[in-house]
Amino acid sequence: MNTKIIALVILITILSFGIGASTNFETVKKFVSDTPEENFEPLNFMNESEIETLIDIKTQNELFNKRAFLINFIWDNNVISEKLPNSIEENFQDPMFSKINNLKQINKLETISEYNINSISYHFIPEKSNNKLVIYHQGHDGDFINGVETIEYLLDKEYSVLALSMPLTGKNNQPIINHPSFGKIKLLSHDHFALLETKNFEPMKLFFEPIARGLNYLDSYFDYHSYSMVGISGGGWTTTIYSAIDERISKSFSVAGSYPIYLRSEPKNFGDYEQTRHELYSKVNYLELYLLGANQRLQVQIFNENDPCCFSGSGATTFEQIIQTKIKNIGSGSFEIYIDKSQNEHKISKNSLELIYKKLNLD
Repeated sequence: MNTKIIALVILITILSFGIGASTNFETVKKFVSDTPEENFEPLNFMNESEIETLIDIKTQNELFNKRAFLINFIWDNNVISEKLPNSIEENFQDPMFSKINNLKQINKLETISEYNINSISYHFIPEKSNNKLVIYHQGHDGDFINGVETIEYLLDKEYSVLALSMPLTGKNNQPIINHPSFGKIKLLSHDHFALLETKNFEPMKLFFEPIARGLNYLDSYFDYHSYSMVGISGGGWTTTIYSAIDERISKSFSVAGSYPIYLRSEPKNFGDYEQTRHELYSKVNYLELYLLGANQRLQVQIFNENDPCCFSGSGATTFEQIIQTKIKNIGSGSFEIYIDKSQNEHKISKNSLELIYKKLNLD
C-alpha cells in the first residue's frame, strides 16, 4: 500500500480517537502533502555497454552532423532563425515583478510564429550588472512568474535574465485555428501540435523560435559576455534541446527535464508530444543531446530524488560516466549529474540554485 495512504489512515485513526468529530482535515491533508512519496527507481533494462551503443557519435564531425540534423529538422534550412522578435517594448511595467531586488527595468518581447502562436518573454535588466545573461525557461505549469524566486536570485547575483514560458502557457496565447481537415480547434495542449505537422512545417519549431529570436535581440542591442540557460520541467527539456542546437549557450542547467527513453517505461516519465517525437529522437536521442549540449561547454542535469512529478530517483547515474567518457574521447567539455535530496517538490530548490550559481561563476 502507498506509504501516504498508510500514513493518512493512521493519522485519521489517531485523531478520531483523540478528538472525535472535531478532526481537522486540513491538518491531515498538510501531513500527507508533506510526507514524501516512497522513492521508486525508474525501470531500467539496460546495462552499461548496451547504453553506450545508443550513442552514435565518435568524432567531432559526427557531432557536427547531429547538430546540423537538429537545426534542419526544426527550421528546414540548416540555419537557426536569424529573425528578431516581432515587437520590443522597453521599460515595461509589470506590478507582479515590481518588488524584485536589483531590477532596473523590464523589456517585453513578443515573437509571433506560425498559426499566430505567440511567445511573450521578459528581459530583466539589473541595476548592478556583471554583464552576463541567463535564460530562464518555465515548464508546463504556467507563467514564468512561477519562477520568480529563481529570477530574483539571479538578478540579486547581478545576472540579467531573459524569462520565457512554453507555448500555449502563461502569458502566451491559445489561438483558435482553422484546420483544413478537422475544422476549428482551440490549441490548448502541446499534443495538438501533432495535428499541425506538414511537409513544410515542423511544430517543434514553436518551442525554440522564441529563444533564438530573443538571443538575436540580445546580440543586436547588448554586449553580454556570455549566455547561460536554466529550465525547470518542460523548461528543463527546452534547455536540453536548445543548448544542443545553439552554441551561444555556454552553460546549461536542466532541472527535472528529461530522461533517456530507456528510463521512461513508467507512464509518469514518458512525457508529452515534444518529449517523445519519434522522427526526432530516433535520429538524435537524449544521450546524444546531452553530449551535444556539453561538448566544449558545460551541461548539468539536475534531478530531484523525491520529485512527485517525474524523473525521480537516481536513474541518471546510469549514463553520467558514459557521457563524461564520450566527451573526453571526442574533445573537451563537461557533463555532470546532480541528484537533489534536499526537498520533495517539483521545483528548483535553494540547494540547486546555489549549485547553479557556483557553476556559473567558474571560468
